[in-house]
Amino acid sequence: MAKTITIRIDDDTYELFRSAAEGERRSISNFIEYATIAFLTEESFVSDSEMDEILKDKEILTALNRGKKEIAEGQYKIVG
Repeated sequence: MAKTITIRIDDDTYELFRSAAEGERRSISNFIEYATIAFLTEESFVSDSEMDEILKDKEILTALNRGKKEIAEGQYKIVG
């Protein structure tokens, strides 16, 4: 089921969205949804070739495993 959200943006950002949506012949709402999904699928996930590089890097794997162990043992701080 579709959900409605409200966001607060400044005038310059709104104009950027409006202009981009117009160029894509989309509503502003649809453009924001489209752009967000595109960003999440392109930028938030690792490609197969990047994952192969990560899995071949022993230093990275060691650091990731150490971090995973520290989290399991409660040895971490939330920063923010």
